[in-house]
Amino acid sequence: MSSALNIVMPGERITAVEDVAKGKRIILGPGLRRVNDTVVASKAGPLKHREPNTFWVDNYQRRYVPARGDLIIGIIKAKSGDVYRVDIGSADSASISYLAFEAATKKNRPDLNPGDLLYARVLNASPDIEPELVCVNSNGKRGKLGLLQDGFFFKCSLNLGRLLLRENCPALKALTEKLPYEIAVGVNGRIWVKAHSAAETVGLANAILSLEQAGHSEIDKVCDNLGDVLQA
Repeated sequence: MSSALNIVMPGERITAVEDVAKGKRIILGPGLRRVNDTVVASKAGPLKHREPNTFWVDNYQRRYVPARGDLIIGIIKAKSGDVYRVDIGSADSASISYLAFEAATKKNRPDLNPGDLLYARVLNASPDIEPELVCVNSNGKRGKLGLLQDGFFFKCSLNLGRLLLRENCPALKALTEKLPYEIAVGVNGRIWVKAHSAAETVGLANAILSLEQAGHSEIDKVCDNLGDVLQA
């Protein structure tokens, strides 16, 4: 369960985080950064805290800014030598090497074409270099990463993307009780879903989008509406 602390502004020193950090390991999420021994806000918005040691700023920005470790959904734009150019919704496109896939070799390259959807993780991100992506974890396995086939792709706010990616998200748990489905959520405001039928897939997408303005108390109502859509 997360809690809001107070509204912070860019450049403001966050002493509340520093107090918790004394002698402990903390995790800084979006909107916060370290400057020497201090923690400073890089975005404006409510400062959020999730026990025991995670802090972030809940900022309603429109353009995605890549950060190392982010899960994103990208769109293949073109191939350039040994790398693919990928649209990730940021100011600059990203790149991914053909070797950044499970079991990839010079002879066994991934078959990617312009327009293909890719679920990937940001490996490197800096204001001075192009973002670099990978589709494997630290053990070289793809896990849930890689090419997204079939299904339905749509966009949402960056805030909704981060909400759905939180551990034990109540919205996704409630939707799972209605029907089986696959989902990939990117913090760059992109979602891919796939259910057993086209009607279920579209109903699921509409239910997820309706969460944009819904509070936790309205999640059950949204899921009940999903059941009505599927029965129609």
